[in-house]
Amino acid sequence: MQDKPVALVTGANQGIGLQIAKDLVAHGFTVLVGSRNFERGEVAAKEVGPDAHAIQLDVTDPASITTAATRIRSEFGRLDVLIQNAAISNTNKQPGQSVAEYAATTRPSNVTLDEMRAVWETNVFGVLAVYQAVLPLLREAPNARIVNVSSGVGSLTTNSDPNFPWRSIFGPVYPASKTALNALTVAMALELEPEGIKVNAVSPGFTKTNLNGYAGTETVEQGAAEVVRVVLLGLDSPTGKFTRWEGETIPW
Repeated sequence: MQDKPVALVTGANQGIGLQIAKDLVAHGFTVLVGSRNFERGEVAAKEVGPDAHAIQLDVTDPASITTAATRIRSEFGRLDVLIQNAAISNTNKQPGQSVAEYAATTRPSNVTLDEMRAVWETNVFGVLAVYQAVLPLLREAPNARIVNVSSGVGSLTTNSDPNFPWRSIFGPVYPASKTALNALTVAMALELEPEGIKVNAVSPGFTKTNLNGYAGTETVEQGAAEVVRVVLLGLDSPTGKFTRWEGETIPW
């Protein structure tokens, strides 16, 4: 068994996930770099360093998830932290199309169910599938925790405020998938609270990543910071919270 705590980060071959992996290694973790494409995961793991290991993990593929969980147990013997970072924002946004223009094609009245299903498959159902697969390992850890990487655009309270500048893009695809992820976070937190396993959601902010076509305003270092802060909290830390920056609470 590993002496160091082990963290699995899904979607860690690029962007915020990769930065989270780097930061956790710097804090003494062995990090499993989850990546749909194993070769890309290997490249990312080498960039992070010797305490990072690529693991093939497609959160929409049950066989991939099962194989990953089996490998974690057999090769590492433990899992202390699960960071659910893998996400997609769309499948058919056209090159050069702005966020507002794409949002206009995904209103409740005109969105295709295929587009909604595809994004939810990764952002919602994939999260639950990974959770179920690795929960037995987390239950064996002395200070296990789960961090779900969400988004402020999923907040129902915020979107209900007429003064919120981004409320016009709230729709059934990416924003609502994050609302559903928030609901899953609360459900997981309630389930695991008696066992002392902490489950929280974190918004990385509008970070410059492939997810938004690099239109974000924050760096990946800034985007990863709150996730890492929540991972490093002690046994007496809260569960079932939704935060950004330095512990700033976002309303559900």
